[in-house]
Amino acid sequence: MYLLDTDHITLLARSGEEGERIRQRVLLAPEGEVSASIVSYEEQMRGWLAQLNRISAVNQQAIYYTRLEENLRFYNQIPLISFDTAVVEQFQALWVQRIRIGTMDLKIAATALAHDATLLTRNAKDFSKVPGLRLEDWSIGLPE
Repeated sequence: MYLLDTDHITLLARSGEEGERIRQRVLLAPEGEVSASIVSYEEQMRGWLAQLNRISAVNQQAIYYTRLEENLRFYNQIPLISFDTAVVEQFQALWVQRIRIGTMDLKIAATALAHDATLLTRNAKDFSKVPGLRLEDWSIGLPE
């Protein structure tokens, strides 16, 4: 199983080369093998809602509502991994180790570990600090 980090989900939503490389890899993966975490959904929702709150002119909010809707559609089309008891226990085990990465990243790492998933991310700098976490970066394309 593969778990998309929030950065890969963001790239998928864009029209750039990195997002297209990720999209191609997702299409090559067996159906249902690529998933997202409810934690990534939370991160993105907070971002979109903050954007909407900053813009007071309703006519300027339309584009953000469109992107918010596209984001919702993405999450409705991909398997979503819950922040369940196994993830909570894994998160707590990582927390007591005082791994120095952000709380949301630690929750995503815990999700990947609890569900034996490889985390798809560009953020190897932080996530490599998590013992036992498998990482791949699909934004760079297929390995040679």
